[in-house]
Amino acid sequence: MTINTVLLILESILLVATIILLLYSIREGRGRRNLLLEVGKATRILTRQEYFLNVTDSMMDAKDEVAGVITGRLPAEDDKKRVKDIINNIEKLTKDGVKVRYLIPKFHDRLHVGYLYNKAGAEVRYSVCAIANNIRYIIVDDRLAVIGIPESVGEKEATRKGYRIPSEGLAAILKDHFTRCWEESIFYEAYLKEIIRQTGATPKLLAKELQIDERELEKLAAH
Repeated sequence: MTINTVLLILESILLVATIILLLYSIREGRGRRNLLLEVGKATRILTRQEYFLNVTDSMMDAKDEVAGVITGRLPAEDDKKRVKDIINNIEKLTKDGVKVRYLIPKFHDRLHVGYLYNKAGAEVRYSVCAIANNIRYIIVDDRLAVIGIPESVGEKEATRKGYRIPSEGLAAILKDHFTRCWEESIFYEAYLKEIIRQTGATPKLLAKELQIDERELEKLAAH
């Protein structure tokens, strides 16, 4: 066997080994990427849960007032329990004499959450203020703020996580913006009447679309 033949065999063996290592490396890289994606998903779920826990816990510390700006999006399946917890908190707080107010962007698909919160005892208004369309927060007793951060820019984006900030100064700044928007906004009932009038749809059809009690729509339509 000549030296050239031996070198050719060695080169072939090294080439096969290199290809095998490359395939393993690609496979391992894909596995790492999938693992990172799964970890990222789990982190988003955890931080989102953490945000809602911060909101519910902070609400229960209220003695005088809770004022909030929320997206008011129709809750997904995973969010229904969280919204239910907030509704329970609103009912408890309002029974104890705590004022609860919420601003929601003025879009008709946000009426369902407004209906739920209004029914629980909160004052709800719909706003066209820019701040009510791209930020979400609550202020507790003018001394504490919980601010929600979305996945990306936009009023329809889900809140990723939140920050609980015990700062009277920040609470005062947010409260000032909240008050300005509140004064320029429309009450839940008035906005619902506006939708009934503009669409001309029957209470039954609107109740199905907005997921609101048909009897309430019939009562508002009658007036």
